[in-house]
Amino acid sequence: MALFKRQPIAPLDYTRKLWMRGWVGATLLFLYAPLLVLMVFSFNDSKRNVVWKGFTLKYYEKAFANSSLVEAMVNSLTIALLATVISVVLGALAGVLLWRFRFPFKGAVEGVMSLPIIVPEICLGVAMLIFFAKIDWPTGLPWPLNLSAITIAHITFCFPFVAMVVRSRMASFNREQEEAAKDLGASEWETFRDILLPHMKPGLIAGALLAFTLSLDDFVITFFTSGPDTVTFPVKVYSMVRFSVTPEVNAASTILILLTIALTAVALKVQGVKGIAETH
Repeated sequence: MALFKRQPIAPLDYTRKLWMRGWVGATLLFLYAPLLVLMVFSFNDSKRNVVWKGFTLKYYEKAFANSSLVEAMVNSLTIALLATVISVVLGALAGVLLWRFRFPFKGAVEGVMSLPIIVPEICLGVAMLIFFAKIDWPTGLPWPLNLSAITIAHITFCFPFVAMVVRSRMASFNREQEEAAKDLGASEWETFRDILLPHMKPGLIAGALLAFTLSLDDFVITFFTSGPDTVTFPVKVYSMVRFSVTPEVNAASTILILLTIALTAVALKVQGVKGIAETH
């Protein structure tokens, strides 16, 4: 009977199955086909996106000549950059805190820190709107101070993601390295800089990529916390789409997609794909 017993398939052997490859290919096509169509039709020489009329770059020229669209893009990039830098610092400190120390109500602190990840964005946006209205947050400030409310809101929901990534990365840290550094005379700061920080680096880069993408892409919370003079790129695109989806919108969206891909490629090149993959 042992000769006729079916051998179980190893996990890696599933990739050799034709049906598994077809399923993965169909899933990738379902995910990325809309983006490819958007990028292709950004070169369409027609005001409608239904029929292909020919190749043109005039809508990219219109997108760059649209001062309000360029201003919205600059606002989004500025907010994303500020939110990423501050979120990485706060997330790194919070991740090390939750990994290293034991203190009363630690579980409650972890739960509260995870709330911005769990709570729906619409609820968080309304809460931010009420908060800034209650404290009478100043408006009409010069750039970039007029982006402060949106930046604070983005930091609120970005840094918990960084903290979770950093904490998961530190779970693989060998504490004996830290103890050996202290035995050799290293101070707390030198131990953190020379031992902990290099180990955290893949997690910091992965968390920064996650925070930057979330901030750049956010619409709901930004919609509630932005003012009349602080339009971001997602909000601007939404206002344009309300009338019609023109190739100009596709061109602006393509620029954003290419920018995100370029930043991701730079981060992967700096750190290495293997180093970031080890974070997860």
